[in-house]
Amino acid sequence: MSLLTMQTIHIRVLRHSAFYSPLLATMSAGFLKAEGLEAEYTVVDADHPLEGGLRDGTVHVAQAAPAASFAYLERGESPPYVHFARINDRDGFFLAARQPEPEFNWTQLSGKRVLVDHLFQPIAMFRYVLRREGIDPVAVEMIDAGDVTAMDQAFRNGDGDYIHQQGPAPQQLEHEGIAHVVASVGERIGPVAFSSLCATPDWLQTDMARAFMRAYRRAQQHVIETPAEQLAREEQSFFPGIDPEVLTRTIAAYQALGCWQSSPEIPRASYETLLDVFEADGQISRRYPYEDVITAPPA
Repeated sequence: MSLLTMQTIHIRVLRHSAFYSPLLATMSAGFLKAEGLEAEYTVVDADHPLEGGLRDGTVHVAQAAPAASFAYLERGESPPYVHFARINDRDGFFLAARQPEPEFNWTQLSGKRVLVDHLFQPIAMFRYVLRREGIDPVAVEMIDAGDVTAMDQAFRNGDGDYIHQQGPAPQQLEHEGIAHVVASVGERIGPVAFSSLCATPDWLQTDMARAFMRAYRRAQQHVIETPAEQLAREEQSFFPGIDPEVLTRTIAAYQALGCWQSSPEIPRASYETLLDVFEADGQISRRYPYEDVITAPPA
């Protein structure tokens, strides 16, 4: 397609990780360009808000989580966007220890200091898996060291017995001999509506949305069928500070975990599990209907 006909699609993500490979692959494998779309990709920060960007049209599609809508619903408000396609079907956080623990058991966390990601969803999932393993969350000292960069640096500086991170951060620590991945939260919880694509209802009716969706469906299939080593080569420019071998191992781990699916629809059963998690964590006062949060992807 001629560059003269290219449109810019503005994509904003709440987090940047290999966990979101289905979205990254729309760009890295050329699927958006094949649809005449040139991506502008930004990560949320003070200058690049997610909600504000969607509201004013400077962002077309965003990566967030269905659970992000609960805060609006708890205030009696309608969310300003709808979630229309899944990215991940599992929690993508790993637990890493300072020493190898081939026989790791979650009960070992009692009385230990754990650097836990305190964003609303990761910490809710972490506490949920503790309860499922018979551990009272108050028995674990959950350290809030700040954002993902601050957490990583704190662990490198010697704080904490364990750290709770998305890949490829813990795999990079393991590569450097600083930590050892011992468990996966996603493996213990199973399918859950974790990360998704969201947009305004108006944008979902556009030709751009339909073109994006064609690219995204191809990307979903691509990350399932393509060897991790090839995906890592395609995505390497997104992770300049990560060793290529580490990125390959991380992608392979997510493939093996079953994080990525070939269909974009967000399953109702996965949404119900999400409600279970947030109800158990006391973050919602009632179980909100699926239709309050999620819609079907563009045809």
